Amino acid sequence: MSSAKKNTERLIKKYPNRRLYDTQTSSYITLSDVKQLVLDADEFTVVDAKSNEDLTRSILLQIILEEESHGVPMFSSSVLSQIIRYYGHAMQGMMGSYLEKNVQAFTDIQTKFVGSATGALEGKPLNTEMWTQFMNIQGPMMQGMMNNYIDQSKNLFLQMQEQMQNQSKAMFGVFPFVAPQPPEKK
Repeated sequence: MSSAKKNTERLIKKYPNRRLYDTQTSSYITLSDVKQLVLDADEFTVVDAKSNEDLTRSILLQIILEEESHGVPMFSSSVLSQIIRYYGHAMQGMMGSYLEKNVQAFTDIQTKFVGSATGALEGKPLNTEMWTQFMNIQGPMMQGMMNNYIDQSKNLFLQMQEQMQNQSKAMFGVFPFVAPQPPEKK
């Protein structure tokens, strides 16, 4: 694929018959093909063929649902339940931002790790012995990166919590609240 085509965002139209049409290749594609576009880091937008409504998020969620339904899921039922509880909650926007920043931090760590693995192997094919040697060397570095990630995540959450407290104080500070008194013992 030429670099000019690679840089332009692909348009995929979804028709009422639930079929996906890739306007770049002038052919119908499947959800698996869209998943491959994601894996290849190709930019694309999925729109409803009639209304032009953006359906990209909906299609991405369908791919996640398929992945979660087959094989080993990434999210436990508990995590999914907690995510659902944030919808409609005052912290919904902040939670989305928090998750997005954490996924980006994790991706950055993974990129650094893969980059150092590629440099350490110097173009040699990967075998079990080389991987073991690499991990013995890189283990402490990976531990440090994960500790930094956890610290960043904790700090981000604390900032988010402080921001919510400040917003609550600003919003409700004008009301004279009286602290509830404990019931008298008889």
